[in-house]
Amino acid sequence: MRGCLVTTRQIKAARALLAWSQADLANRSGISEPTVARLESADGEVGGREDTAQRMRAAIEAAGVDFIDENGGGPGVRLRKPTKDKSRK
Repeated sequence: MRGCLVTTRQIKAARALLAWSQADLANRSGISEPTVARLESADGEVGGREDTAQRMRAAIEAAGVDFIDENGGGPGVRLRKPTKDKSRK
């Protein structure tokens, strides 16, 4: 997993790409739904404990979303291209 800096807007955008509710993210990251809601209610960098942001990011990345770091164009997220399974030829 790359750097831990993640914004609440990235988390919300990633959930939208995955069609996940806050409950889905909570279940997949092992974080309570009220905690997800509380963290998403503030703008800016995800607050709370550092491992909480890492767990949320890890769950989202495992589902196929890449986090795009600030590179002059602003931070973001995008769906990862599906990998072709070469064993299915």
